[in-house]
Amino acid sequence: MPDRLCLQGFLYVLHNDIAWQLLSLELGFGSGQTCWRRLDRWQKAGVFDQLHRILLAELNAAGELDWSRACVDGSHIRTKMGRRHRSTGGRRAASIT
Repeated sequence: MPDRLCLQGFLYVLHNDIAWQLLSLELGFGSGQTCWRRLDRWQKAGVFDQLHRILLAELNAAGELDWSRACVDGSHIRTKMGRRHRSTGGRRAASIT
């Protein structure tokens, strides 16, 4: 199955919020299992991470990104010792007075 048709199959499944096994062969994207395996292989190969970086770089170069609305969340990043930091998101700051 050509990559382009599999990509269209991914998008169809995501857009219509259906299960992979409900992807109809009559649509021409291949079976849901074929599309899912291709998606899994591309994900493991880093295709989507690379696509995301390229898209961000092109949008940034064109001045189409508003970095003032960006948010960085490091809660999922491990420390050097392999332990996670505790989140402080729900606590109020201590009063200084």
